[in-house]
Amino acid sequence: MYTSQKLIQDLLKIKAVTLSPDQPYVWASGLQAPIYTDNRLTFGHTEVRQNIAKLMASIIRKNYPEVTVICGVATAGIPHATAVANILNLPLSYVRPQPKDHGRGKQIEGCVTADDKVVVIDDLISTGGSVLKAVEVVRRTGAQVLGTTAIFSYNLPLADANFSKHNTQLISLTNFHELIQEAKDSKYINDYELLLLRRWYQELKGLVS
Repeated sequence: MYTSQKLIQDLLKIKAVTLSPDQPYVWASGLQAPIYTDNRLTFGHTEVRQNIAKLMASIIRKNYPEVTVICGVATAGIPHATAVANILNLPLSYVRPQPKDHGRGKQIEGCVTADDKVVVIDDLISTGGSVLKAVEVVRRTGAQVLGTTAIFSYNLPLADANFSKHNTQLISLTNFHELIQEAKDSKYINDYELLLLRRWYQELKGLVS
């Protein structure tokens, strides 16, 4: 059985998540961070990609059995949403960041109606901004959003507040706390590096809470 622990091991192995406590990365926001996550790398690893889809599909079956449409967030959520929709034998849609500036000006591709019950999928959650924007776009069709799923979440308090504000549930396959502990147990990092990662997280909480 594929578990969140095995997922973490795979993400570390294929370097979809890399840890560098001593030489932090610079995120697009300008924030310096000892962790960098690029779940797009899972696209190129067939077994990992398929296992993620199976794990996500099983979570959706358990928590949202009434789902009628799987919806991905463009762009990184689309491949995972596609794989999950195939496993569950459900219709697929995806949400663009902005409506098209031509044609019919659609923002949702695929078919979502007011009668549908939708689960929205993204690959990574930091503050939740992208996926929650997609949730609101889907809701404007009259459809019910049952919840959201993602591969990885940073567990930031701001994300918790944002999901609560939008009355939306998030189920993530794994998260920052689980990942750094497994990284330590699997000897990707040592005790001191684990301490640095935890310290960074506490400082980040203060910045974004």
